Amino acid sequence: MIRTSMHTHPVPSSTDRILLEGPHSRRKEFWLVLRSVRDFIAGFRTLHFVGPCVTVFGSARFDESHRYYAVGREVGAGLASLGFTVMTGGGPGLMEAANRGAREAGGRSVGCNIELPMEQGPNRYLDRSVTCRYFFVRKVLLFKYSYAFVGLPGGLGTLDELCEALVLIQTGKVAHFPIVLFGTEYWRPLQDLLHHLAREGTISEADLTLLLVTDSLDEALGHIRRHAVERFGLKARKIKPSTLLGERRARGPIPAAPKL
Repeated sequence: MIRTSMHTHPVPSSTDRILLEGPHSRRKEFWLVLRSVRDFIAGFRTLHFVGPCVTVFGSARFDESHRYYAVGREVGAGLASLGFTVMTGGGPGLMEAANRGAREAGGRSVGCNIELPMEQGPNRYLDRSVTCRYFFVRKVLLFKYSYAFVGLPGGLGTLDELCEALVLIQTGKVAHFPIVLFGTEYWRPLQDLLHHLAREGTISEADLTLLLVTDSLDEALGHIRRHAVERFGLKARKIKPSTLLGERRARGPIPAAPKL
């Protein structure tokens, strides 16, 4: 079953309108900066001890009866078996499925939720979560702690995050972390578009190798093991919480290095 969206588009909040509608007084602009900084600090403090992560993107509109929900749980469990913390956007649907799979497999599960007028609350399978006011803060957090990215079927939000990952790697802003898309049938139109862009010269042929599209969990996990764990030599970091800052570790011990 697919959750249907409402026919009317949500009205932007006053905070969002102020951010994007052009210049304001210097005082108001300063407060906008402070709100962003506050979200960044909250995110950094919340996620500081979660260990190496893999971020899983996917639709919030596919509920538990949808076939890709089961796939999401398998992906979350598989990533946890490698020793990774599973990070998502924190919402329902396939994000929930990946968090649930990690939790049920005994791994750790975190989320970076976003304040929206009509969606979404954090799902119940999160060990830790942070709620962001702005999408750009959320994106920084999703990418900052991750050594690989997995795209389950999704809509505009998933495409936005996926393209962000591709652009960051293509332009050398981040290292060449692996990107895996699950669902060959679902993602075939995107592959066709990328091949069209390569033929037209707007991307290079090498850019087509930035992602793996598969239906095989074993292939996906093997790809992530080779191109994240082995390539970057991931090891557990021993970070001591600051009692002065009132810090605490996430649930359970700091995870061991992902298994080779």
